[in-house]
Amino acid sequence: MAVILAIDQGTTGTTVLTVDQEGSVTGRAYQEIEQHYPRPGWVEHDPGEIWRSVQRTVAAALEAAGNTPEDVAGIGITNQRETVVVWDRESGEPIHRAIVWQCRRTAPQCRTLEKAGRGPLVRERSGLVIDPYFSGTKIAWLLDNVPGARRRAEAVELAAGTIDSWLIWKLTAGRTHATEPTNASRTQLYRIDEQRWDPELCGLLGVPEAMLPAVRPSGGVFGISDGRGVGLEAPIASAIGDQQAALYGQGCWEPGLAKCTYGTGAFLLVHTGDELVPSRHGLLTTVACGPRGGATYALEGSVFIAGAAVQWLRDELGVVSSAAETEDLARSLATNEGVYFVPAFVGLGAPHWLPEARGMLVGLTRGSGRRHLARASLEAMAFAAHDLMEAMAADWGRPVRELRADGGAAANDWLMQFQSDIAAIRVGRPRLVETTALGAAGLAGLAVGFWSDPGALREVQALDRQFEPALTDEDRGRLLKGWRRALVAAEAWARAGVEGEGDD
Repeated sequence: MAVILAIDQGTTGTTVLTVDQEGSVTGRAYQEIEQHYPRPGWVEHDPGEIWRSVQRTVAAALEAAGNTPEDVAGIGITNQRETVVVWDRESGEPIHRAIVWQCRRTAPQCRTLEKAGRGPLVRERSGLVIDPYFSGTKIAWLLDNVPGARRRAEAVELAAGTIDSWLIWKLTAGRTHATEPTNASRTQLYRIDEQRWDPELCGLLGVPEAMLPAVRPSGGVFGISDGRGVGLEAPIASAIGDQQAALYGQGCWEPGLAKCTYGTGAFLLVHTGDELVPSRHGLLTTVACGPRGGATYALEGSVFIAGAAVQWLRDELGVVSSAAETEDLARSLATNEGVYFVPAFVGLGAPHWLPEARGMLVGLTRGSGRRHLARASLEAMAFAAHDLMEAMAADWGRPVRELRADGGAAANDWLMQFQSDIAAIRVGRPRLVETTALGAAGLAGLAVGFWSDPGALREVQALDRQFEPALTDEDRGRLLKGWRRALVAAEAWARAGVEGEGDD
């Protein structure tokens, strides 16, 4: 039976799915990857471990599905976007661990660029704000901090890329160094209106353009996988950043359709079609995909910590033994009793963009306990998504009419109902919440003729459940007022720290 193999390389692990022509998942495998924290606010991955996790999960997914390598009609890749790898072109060995999108080590360089007045140029060309979230300053940091790296990069001895590029390189045994527009648009080095690397941005951030990958369409053949790497030879027929893949997998290909992925972070995108909408409210203008993978545009808001806050409750505090426990704990309280959690462990993303912020719990009393922490962690995800939808409506002049939800936390019924309540919007959850992998599979299948019509992909993404708002305006306003007070407290703490650094 022919299948499409979808590789979803995420922040906490690698998932591989096999998808048949009915859009059903016939095989699945997952492997967690280790998170490295060499300093507070720094986050790294081992690129070699990422590659080994792909090798193992590909084999395991095929075995689970009862497929042979010859059954694979095409391979789709989706990935954590802003995480970067720099490697030696000759040996294929990384020169350092990958710097993860969550990492804040380049905050000083970003402040320097901002103070020099470079923000408007970066936003106009790339659609992005100056922030350590994005890839460009991460690459520059590696070149400046790994001995000899800058000299080698200028001599075209090194290659750089986001995780899609790293996997394409490894899958093709070094024959292809390529990326695609959705990942390229997250580097701060890519001019999104002209769809090309921008020499001025590369010069501004100190990244030699020659070390960057070729940019190809998201849906199309990048090369043939080498049998020695993953045990099969098949066309690598799509690559797409994880959030745009989820937007595509939800069938949000037309202006006004929006989705939010509740994963390690939370990422909300609204499709704006061919219209490049500049943001004045702290959002990002980014590249998305049309029905057949052609470049279009979206407005995006990124929340750095969402499900990761629940992981923190589980792994660091021992408040819960599993993420699923939070639903019953949250439901056991009639209200949040004034407890709010701003989980800014690695700074605040959109629409605030404050890398110096850190996590803050407010409103605690002697009676506060694990139920309050669990509920506050879930509420924080929904509050943050509400703030993003408000900013999108202000930027585009159109409200988000309906939200599609996916990601691991979307399985939490209490969270989905609270999201509907606090944003006063209908929330739809698909039957298959792994829409990121489905998006990559859909693009790959269209590229190799596995599916002939994008409409067939929409049919397989039936909704599991819809949540309708049931909160009164008075209660909604009270909850949002408390959330905004908590944000003000977190921002004041962060800004006081930055001012203190300036006094040294």
